[in-house]
Amino acid sequence: MPELVLLDSISYLGPEHAGAVVVSGSHGGEAAARYALAHPPLLVVFNDAGVGKDQAGIAGLALLEAAGIAACAVGHLSARISDAKDTLEHGVITHANRPARRLGAGIGEKVRTVVERLCDKA
Repeated sequence: MPELVLLDSISYLGPEHAGAVVVSGSHGGEAAARYALAHPPLLVVFNDAGVGKDQAGIAGLALLEAAGIAACAVGHLSARISDAKDTLEHGVITHANRPARRLGAGIGEKVRTVVERLCDKA
């Protein structure tokens, strides 16, 4: 079973987290996604930060998809930005890339439910 890692900031992601299910409090922009590119987790969860101009708040999901890394984002009204625990407990997925959907991360689903499936009742 993959390890569950909670990171309030994705900038704390390190080589020891490769292959883990990472729930972060960070936005899902391209700058944040680059941390996951460096140490690919099984799945990484971000906050959509309201999506923003030109979809900047979720732009990293496409970047990670191109690298085959599963990524999704929760709605900014469902979980506090910069709070991984709140994201795990209350986050509702609003965006998921193809690799994330293949792992079972569906739009409208609670992060806790997806994590429990992947980590066997984390």
